Amino acid sequence: MGKPAGYWVNKIRTSFKGGSSSSKSLDEGSASGSRKNDSKHSKNLKTEESNKNGEGGGASQAESGRKVMVVVDTTSQSKNALQWALTHCVQDEDNITLLHVTKTPIGQAIDETQRERNSRAHEQVHPLKNFCQLKKPNVKTEIVVVETAEEKGKTIVEESKKQGAGVLVLGQRKRTSKWRVIWKWRAKGGMGGGVVEYCIHNSDCMAIAVRKKSNNGGYLITTKRHKDFWLLA
Repeated sequence: MGKPAGYWVNKIRTSFKGGSSSSKSLDEGSASGSRKNDSKHSKNLKTEESNKNGEGGGASQAESGRKVMVVVDTTSQSKNALQWALTHCVQDEDNITLLHVTKTPIGQAIDETQRERNSRAHEQVHPLKNFCQLKKPNVKTEIVVVETAEEKGKTIVEESKKQGAGVLVLGQRKRTSKWRVIWKWRAKGGMGGGVVEYCIHNSDCMAIAVRKKSNNGGYLITTKRHKDFWLLA
């Protein structure tokens, strides 16, 4: 009846290549875990990504690989999301864009120029680029720093479209019960949720929020159609 847990992971990975048997070992090696829940989620996720990328993509884009954009900063959530993307999404023919968004300082004297701030931001996320090159030496990795006075979520969505991202990956914090109540209240009032929720619901490409469950507990994955889907590492 249900497909093995690795089937869902395999669908994400192979969708970036248009399907490949090279991920068969991943499918077999990840077969333990939540077997009964994966079949419907994996099928829907594949369809969701195909629909998203079919609008602006094309055969030539699929053949040459896609741009995987990961929103990064100095938090552990960002690093976990990047590690998940490198393990489960990025193929050798893809390109990685590490997007770091900073807020324009206002309301006080500014000693640094924008150029100096951008240079400092590059230095902060450069270790993540080194990490990508260590894990995926054949994949081109670039850093993009954007300084903005607008809302962070809006800036991320606009930049992902500008850069031609095929998938957008974001780290997500664990929500407290109080935060969930506030978010639901804000959503009902049309006020919207946080940055991650905004990106998931407004991005032209497929947006995936990633939260590490525990040291050995795998990841919780959220997309527009899947919320906190548990995926074993």
